[in-house]
Amino acid sequence: MTEVRVRFPPSPTGYLHIGSARTALLNWLWAKKNNGKLILRIEDTDEERSTQNSIDGIIDGLQWLGLDWDEGPYFQTEFADEHRKAADQLLASGHAYKCFCTKEELERKREAAMAAKQDEVGYDGTCRELTPEQVAEKEAQGIPAVIRFKVPKREGSVAYEDKVLGTIARAYSDIEDFVIVRSNGKPLYLLCNVVDDIRDRITHILRGQDHTSNTTRQVLLYEALNAPLPVFAHMPLTLDLQKRKISKRSHGEVVSVQFYREKGVLPWALCNFLALLGWNPGTDQELFSREELIQAFTLERIGKTNSVFNYQKDDPKFFTDPKLISINEQYLRTMPLDELAELVKKDFIKQGLWDEAYENERRDWFLSTLNLIRDRFHTVCDFATLGRAYFANDYAMEEAPLKKNILKYPELKSWLALLAERFAALPEFSKESTEEAARALATELNIKPGVLINGMRTVLTGQLAGPGMFDILIALGKERTVERMRNIEHLYSSLEESAVS
Repeated sequence: MTEVRVRFPPSPTGYLHIGSARTALLNWLWAKKNNGKLILRIEDTDEERSTQNSIDGIIDGLQWLGLDWDEGPYFQTEFADEHRKAADQLLASGHAYKCFCTKEELERKREAAMAAKQDEVGYDGTCRELTPEQVAEKEAQGIPAVIRFKVPKREGSVAYEDKVLGTIARAYSDIEDFVIVRSNGKPLYLLCNVVDDIRDRITHILRGQDHTSNTTRQVLLYEALNAPLPVFAHMPLTLDLQKRKISKRSHGEVVSVQFYREKGVLPWALCNFLALLGWNPGTDQELFSREELIQAFTLERIGKTNSVFNYQKDDPKFFTDPKLISINEQYLRTMPLDELAELVKKDFIKQGLWDEAYENERRDWFLSTLNLIRDRFHTVCDFATLGRAYFANDYAMEEAPLKKNILKYPELKSWLALLAERFAALPEFSKESTEEAARALATELNIKPGVLINGMRTVLTGQLAGPGMFDILIALGKERTVERMRNIEHLYSSLEESAVS
């Protein structure tokens, strides 16, 4: 049985796009599914736009996602001699020819064809039948030439079977003689890509449907080079709600893998989400482990229609597609605590919140606190922002709970200070004893217990919602709880100053 060999060939002209990451993921899944090989090939022939930073970003992004490769990275520029030899082979076999038409001549012919409303406005084949003597004469005159592929002049169509789209056919008469080598001697993508895939023994090509216009021409190149065709599977594109292709120009950094890394999205959660953009498992299952996704993945379940990236720029509620946020939340809630702790540690170090005691004498407290607060968080970064009050004293107060729970009850200034003293006097600081003390004070004051409880939540965490209030008290501990509640006067003073200013 032939070994399955797939490739991911990004152009290093920018960050790792989530669309490219999806392509890499599906190729990775197909290789793993078939015990095959994934080849990483950097197509760096665009010398003006290719940068080392982009190469590093692509490799770093793939490694962060956990998408390992079996061969490479190879660099397309390293095989320039092979590309030129292939062009020479096509010239020698009569499958290609030198074209000496200038850009100006071609543009004049195109404009004339359009003015005459001709059906064909492509290359008219002026140089297609030049004799060897005519070619030599033009070369002697120093006229620069491109190399064009000689599309067969015959009835019928060039066709191939696509695993997603079915039979794809294009009439020979609809394909103009296309350029495969520039006048400066540099082969173009169409040729380089085919030569590289032949050399790397690629058996399956999984790529976006925006490449289908190239594929029929590449099929002609495979045939002319006497190479077997790989299996093609053209995946649906990912569009926004306005049916535009997602891009940095239109959508900003939200389409880059690095954006999600910085936002605290889990790498496999992003992979899980990307897999579901255009691929359907055939069941209602949404969360997949690596092994489950490998086993479930088939080319036949890749959809034909474009998928939708449900993102609205400047949406205050969702920084990206809500489905991705939901998937990430579910992973946060269910992943092993030790794994979560490692991710939070990395972010805490960046935010200056890390305490070495969290890996030593306070390890149990750290893990239990993460477990307590993770149910309401969307990303890893939320632990350092929304959960900051559990790990530091300089935490922010949200406007909504301040208005609802603090400013509405000016008497809380004295009520919470009084409750702080009762907490300080408790011989045992537990969920039961603190709740009993709070409810007893509410009865004495003839107020609803919720007034005290919600006031405590705001003062102690700065949040409107969260875990059970008395679970929060135990997580914070007696000392921090009492200290923060005693400082209630400072909170009211600062609020009054803000109102005046």
